[in-house]
Amino acid sequence: MKIARIETFILGTGSAKDLLFCRVETEDGLHGWGEAYVTQGKEKVVAECIQAMAPHVIGRSAFNIRHTGQVMYEDFAIKRGSPELLAAWSAVEIASWDILGKRTGLPVYNLIGGASRERVRVYANGWSRGTTIDEGVERGLKVKAMGFTAAKFDPFPGPWRSFVDRRDEDFAIAYVRAMRDALGPEFELLIEAHRRFAPAHAIRIGHRLAEFGIDWYEEPCLSENIELVAEVRRAVPIPIVTGEAIYTREAFFDCLARRAADILNPDICVIGGITAMLDIAAMAQPQAVVMAPHNYNSTLVGLAATVHVSAVIPNFRIAEYFVNFADLCRAIATESLGVQDGWIELPTSPGLGVDLDVEKLREHPHQEATHRGFRQYWEEYPRKGYTPSLR
Repeated sequence: MKIARIETFILGTGSAKDLLFCRVETEDGLHGWGEAYVTQGKEKVVAECIQAMAPHVIGRSAFNIRHTGQVMYEDFAIKRGSPELLAAWSAVEIASWDILGKRTGLPVYNLIGGASRERVRVYANGWSRGTTIDEGVERGLKVKAMGFTAAKFDPFPGPWRSFVDRRDEDFAIAYVRAMRDALGPEFELLIEAHRRFAPAHAIRIGHRLAEFGIDWYEEPCLSENIELVAEVRRAVPIPIVTGEAIYTREAFFDCLARRAADILNPDICVIGGITAMLDIAAMAQPQAVVMAPHNYNSTLVGLAATVHVSAVIPNFRIAEYFVNFADLCRAIATESLGVQDGWIELPTSPGLGVDLDVEKLREHPHQEATHRGFRQYWEEYPRKGYTPSLR
């Protein structure tokens, strides 16, 4: 069952970033879908990486997933991990599992160990940005009305920086307080910090957040210097999450060895796909660390791959679901996963259980201009006349 063709598609979303899909086809016409994690402005970069990788994958068996992945790391990348390389391989890897499932007539989770649960719980993201706290609260109430019982948001205004103005800190605390008051004590609030802070700020903010019974504090510090995250975990009485900006098994091993996190959130579309997620979960389990997969990807392929692994691993907690992509993804799908009250039932179709209409996909081309431009020097902190805002 040799791979014959690899094709990429960038889906224009009109959002902060577009989505990158990969269709892998075998010599006998069987196809599988994969997805690569991208950020705004890097969609074509990763697509080109997939195309550069393709000649070295075509002609290989779709069954030999681990060996091909190792060859791509050792010979194509010369043992240099990068998010672009690993995102490209993730797309091909996930598509290969989709093909295997279709060939065997089994859902992927039955190929990688079998289900450990009947359904997978998800939390909402992609809903919270606005200009005011009141607008954010209104959006949070809409998410709750959709049936979700957990949601993640970043309450911190202004450019990302290590040292935080006290006005910004007070604004963030007021935002979290308003969300807790509006959504009630049972709703899970997951607070995202996007690797902003120096430990002193992260620890002080963490102690202030503890008042609101939040369920986790995500990436308070740079994960490249994992000891900073570990320092916060030792000092703050809230579960600490890290992993979305960690890409290799070796880096996750180091994170676990330093006891830097209570929860890991690797993204299946950037760490090397399904096999890598299984490996990371296996490393985390003996350390009593649970998995809450990051999924800033589509609600089609990336979500499906995440659901299949989440169904299998014993140390799963919850997975991410980007509500702002849901309508568009349904429009281009011929088969997709449904969410009901914050849960996804395990698919029973062979493979990933999703499929895309190529013609509908092409109706939404990639746009070169980003939705939001990158900030200019005059927007950097500190600046005169600055007022905290979610803009």
